[in-house]
Amino acid sequence: MTQAPSTAYAVVNPATGEVVKGYPTASDDELGSAIGKAEAGQRKWSTSTTVQDRAALLRRVGELHVEHRERLANIIVREMGKTIERALGEVDFSAGIYRYYADNAAELTADEPIKLLGGQGSAFIRRSALGVLLGIMPWNYPYYQVARFAAPNLMVGNAVLLKHAPQCPESAAAIEELFHEAGFPDGAYVNIYATNEQIESVIADPRVRGVSLTGSERAGAAVAEIAGRNLKKVVLELGGSDPFIVLGANDLDKVVEAAVDARLYNAGQSCNAPKRFIVIDELYEPFVEKLAAALTAVKAGDPTSFDTAMGPLSSAAATERLDRQVKRAVAQGATLVMGGERDGNFFSPTLLTGITPDNDTYYEELFGPVAVVYRVSSEDEAVELANDTPYGLGSFVMTDDQAQALRVADRIDAGMVYINVVGADAVELPFGGVKRSGFGRELGRYGADEFVNKKLFRIG
Repeated sequence: MTQAPSTAYAVVNPATGEVVKGYPTASDDELGSAIGKAEAGQRKWSTSTTVQDRAALLRRVGELHVEHRERLANIIVREMGKTIERALGEVDFSAGIYRYYADNAAELTADEPIKLLGGQGSAFIRRSALGVLLGIMPWNYPYYQVARFAAPNLMVGNAVLLKHAPQCPESAAAIEELFHEAGFPDGAYVNIYATNEQIESVIADPRVRGVSLTGSERAGAAVAEIAGRNLKKVVLELGGSDPFIVLGANDLDKVVEAAVDARLYNAGQSCNAPKRFIVIDELYEPFVEKLAAALTAVKAGDPTSFDTAMGPLSSAAATERLDRQVKRAVAQGATLVMGGERDGNFFSPTLLTGITPDNDTYYEELFGPVAVVYRVSSEDEAVELANDTPYGLGSFVMTDDQAQALRVADRIDAGMVYINVVGADAVELPFGGVKRSGFGRELGRYGADEFVNKKLFRIG
């Protein structure tokens, strides 16, 4: 029996609460047809095009992002409340990802010779497509998250089924339109409005060869379980509670400025934003004082204005969840230094201290503009606290002692360490984590190697 379409996908402006437009969920028959279209498209895409052909089309997708940047940016301002300045920046960064894989396609897919230890002849590895891949994407970076999954996999000849977050249907449709406008063949990139229940059947479908998910720890565990039962390759980029370790600072004002920029970017709704600020004892008091003053100066406002530093949280559900977490943290003994105020979906920058391991918040991710500061007495204590988390995505080390910076960075149990810098993500740098932050990498060479058949050729 064919499932009747529903409207689980909808654009709800978080700044105003207005329901802008609903999009019907695909019926089971429509979803099956989409998988079939992707399977047929993938066979042609991988065999009837060269690497150069695919690179040219990817380059055109990047160009179209730039040509339509204002329209694309305005869509995600409506969908999830990103400020217009940040939205334009996300579109530009996404365009850069498509350019990167277009410019480096030949090198990234080149045959890799293997030096034989004995015997005559030669051997090499040739990278080829796996097949149809499913991407399950989140709402916090509607274009960027898609780009870093789709670009490398389309480059090698895989086809993409893209299930976006239910609150991002308009940007999902816009991305698919760009691929069509660029000249991608039918079936190479297919957008699907599917429910979570339907996605279980998509992962299990033998025509789908791999899954990439960016989202919550709970969603990652569910997808990995289904994929494991069906022997599918999975890449997971999940949550994070990244430490920002301050061990020394000739210019503490500069460190605080970096802390505020990194914590409040995208209204604090970034997996790899610093969320736990771990400060050496002698810098703790001035750091907290300066951080509180800097956070107080940032006001949430209209995301359509270029004068706005921070917009609303992405939805009423996200705001309610963060509000509950902050109130519970205080009820369990944390000190609310400043902030903690909610107005609709706008949440003021907030600073908490005094969180101990018996506080639920100690092990949680706070997905919003909330900073938690901890005091430590030594480098060893800082590292121990940094690693005392179920997550292991990114991390930051701030110190004027370069030897100390490298020593500490080497001991942090995370997928990424940034030393004396924030906002330094780039298209060529691999992104990913360990522990409950997931596994696998996106972007750069390592992102291009996740969903390929590294086929051995041994020639006698």
